[in-house]
Amino acid sequence: MQAQLTVRPAMFADVEQISALIHRVLRQFNAGAAGEVAEWLLRSTAPSSIADCLGDARFNCLVAIMADGLAGVVTIRDQRHVHHFFVDGAHHRCGVGSALWQRAKSDAMATGHCEEFVVRSSEFAVPVYERFGFSVAGERLEKGGVTFVPMVLVVN
Repeated sequence: MQAQLTVRPAMFADVEQISALIHRVLRQFNAGAAGEVAEWLLRSTAPSSIADCLGDARFNCLVAIMADGLAGVVTIRDQRHVHHFFVDGAHHRCGVGSALWQRAKSDAMATGHCEEFVVRSSEFAVPVYERFGFSVAGERLEKGGVTFVPMVLVVN
């Protein structure tokens, strides 16, 4: 039996937990060989940066909450760009990512201005995005020590 899952808009009271979850996931799945994470990436996911997203109308930030706390977060910018999408490692393959994605996609499509979604995926997350219908849209790229794969989902 799956635990109760709630997906709701993120609140300013969530920023510390969101940042901590993202940093845990980055260290677990996106760290370099020596366990380091690019400093610019850590800064861009610090509580102040998360709060900036919450205060900006271009962003829709959703969190997944389970009985044991925050399980995931997704942030969509301009109804098309997947800005953040992180699920705590303990909740991988439990439906958390799917629930977050379905809500984020539905919210974006409800605006009537969504023709495609784009993301710069970590190499680790490419199979997840492919399950959501995304396709690789170019070669792997590197920015400041972080490798990513451009992907797109065209909405019919």
